[in-house]
Amino acid sequence: MIPSLPSDIFKTGQLLNNTYEVEGLLGRGGTGEVYLARNQITGRQSAIKALNAQFSGNADYLELMKREEQMRDIVHDAVVRYSECSRTDAGHVILVMDYIQGTSLNDMMFGRGLSDRDLLIVAHRVLEGLVATHAKGIVHRDLSPDNIILRDDRPDRATLIDFGIAKDTAAGARTIVGNEFAGKYEFAAPEQLDGRVDSRSDLYALGASLLAAQRRELPQIGGSPGEILRKKREPLDTSGLSEPLKKLIDWLGAVDPGDRPPSAQAALDRLDGWLAPKTDGKGDEKPKRSKLPILLGGAVVALGAVVAVSYAVGLFDRTPPLPHVTPYTLAAAAGGGAPTISGHAPDAEIAAALAGTWQEVTGGAAPEGAFTLATGMPDPDWPAHVSDLMTLAATLDDWTISVSDNTARLTGLAETLAARAALEGALEEWTTLSGMTVTTEVIAGPRSLERAALSPTLAAVSDCGPLSLSGDNFPYSLGDTVTVTGDVAVNGTAQELSARLAPLIGDRSLRIETDTLNPELCAIRAALPDARGAGVSLRLGSGEESSENLAGIYRTGEFVVADLLLPQGLEEAHLWVSVVDNTGLAFHVVPNQNRPETSVGKMGTLEGGLRRIPLLGTLEQLRARPDLGGFALRVDDELYGKAEIVAIVSSEPLFELRPSKESVAAFAEALAAETARRPDTVLSVSSRILDLRE
Repeated sequence: MIPSLPSDIFKTGQLLNNTYEVEGLLGRGGTGEVYLARNQITGRQSAIKALNAQFSGNADYLELMKREEQMRDIVHDAVVRYSECSRTDAGHVILVMDYIQGTSLNDMMFGRGLSDRDLLIVAHRVLEGLVATHAKGIVHRDLSPDNIILRDDRPDRATLIDFGIAKDTAAGARTIVGNEFAGKYEFAAPEQLDGRVDSRSDLYALGASLLAAQRRELPQIGGSPGEILRKKREPLDTSGLSEPLKKLIDWLGAVDPGDRPPSAQAALDRLDGWLAPKTDGKGDEKPKRSKLPILLGGAVVALGAVVAVSYAVGLFDRTPPLPHVTPYTLAAAAGGGAPTISGHAPDAEIAAALAGTWQEVTGGAAPEGAFTLATGMPDPDWPAHVSDLMTLAATLDDWTISVSDNTARLTGLAETLAARAALEGALEEWTTLSGMTVTTEVIAGPRSLERAALSPTLAAVSDCGPLSLSGDNFPYSLGDTVTVTGDVAVNGTAQELSARLAPLIGDRSLRIETDTLNPELCAIRAALPDARGAGVSLRLGSGEESSENLAGIYRTGEFVVADLLLPQGLEEAHLWVSVVDNTGLAFHVVPNQNRPETSVGKMGTLEGGLRRIPLLGTLEQLRARPDLGGFALRVDDELYGKAEIVAIVSSEPLFELRPSKESVAAFAEALAAETARRPDTVLSVSSRILDLRE
């Protein structure tokens, strides 16, 4: 966070749109500012980008904000997630997005710097993000080191931010926004200066950013338009860089877009090969024979013997000679549709052995002509290693493998996180024994996750009333977010909940949106039955104002204003309302000595089909409204913390008149006894948390 200034758009503690409380300033630019804020409804931290008032009415800047907000449909860990775009009461346009905690590539390169391998990992991660955004037809146009955040300072968690808005940077890079150009001159592709842009422009900007990070300095492009244009026609200066980083930057940063990778995916595929360990088969030691076939079935064991005999008797020297192919390949897929397999084999016996493995793992025969006979096999044990890989892949629900010489790629769906971990361990052994390399993209299931699979865990962990799964998108599909809401007694409960749920949900995101309450509130929660609903709700207001206080935040000197809203049809019911604070006391609002009535039909007024019963008010309202029963709650330093107002609607009076205040322990004991004695008496329980602050 950076120090605030009197001229800042928002102040720390300010509540935006009655939802987001500003916690500090993250960045400041020429067109706006970025703040850290907390959603008072969910408790989650977000980053909020705000345009200065003079730009909030500018159509060009508004269009950029809208374009950035449209990124909300892209869900990828390497791309910042956007949630909403709105306008505050003061007229500032704000954009709400996930808060990415970490150091920018810009700050990292001027700090401790990054190794060449770390930069290759950053490039791999950014390319993954660009694959996702380009697939939606979105070009970043302003990719630069300050728009790449290393989440938790880890290169393998690099995240792209700032899709579309113009901003200045402390490092001096200039951002221009207009009809012809949007970007930073230092990192923009040459064609952007002419107003032309496509996905390859982002690849150039990535190459220029990697070069700047390796050199630990901004590109020198001159100070005049003529100098900038001349510099942009020259190739990036990668002299002195080591391979393969130099090769990658030269390719990404080619002056002519046609000389760059045709897509981010193409660059990603080549980078996969550069990052993988080399296994060229050279040297004195030959890769060891795989031991896995011995464990995985007789057909695979026989395969190795066939290969050995074939080489020994010279079967590959038959006439006419077989064609020589490079690379030697095999591709197979099963589980997601009709199984398919194709590839190369050195002779008919090896092809039959591979087909036998295929039939073992899929239960079906390989199609005729699936294998093309050819020379060029990289190793005599190659068919055995590939058979091992197919057998391991068959532990997945859906899977595909693609083998090219000694490099393989495996994708699929594991039933659970534990199943994926077991596969990863087996693959590690496979790579050691085979001398081959494999990249994986295995998703952990289950494919469909029912609410019932998580409910026992929620019940076991809850320590302050029931925990709930929010939303109605059950069962959860892969990629969904599992959100748990409710209240907990201690901070450690949320961590325990996360640890217990993680193995059950697989690769779904998990959000724990809980409030930590004091022991007094939890004691009352434990005594109350789960009877939410029935159309009964508590409405909180602020002082003399008529506006609703959604966040429930009240500060020193403010009065809590509260009304109970009930649907028609409950006139014969009875009401009990109490306020539980963090001092260990429960204050009974309805009934009390000044307001002994409990019958719903004799309290409040009907408004539009709802009965409104005032519960708490200001001193002025008390004087004007005798039906408030003389009860007011004003915030002072003895009340700071979390309090709760609880309204219980019952079919008959819950208690005889009790003291206007008593200990929480005594009230909780009485509640538990009454609800156990008359379990069907309570019709509805409504509550709201009061956040009482200095």
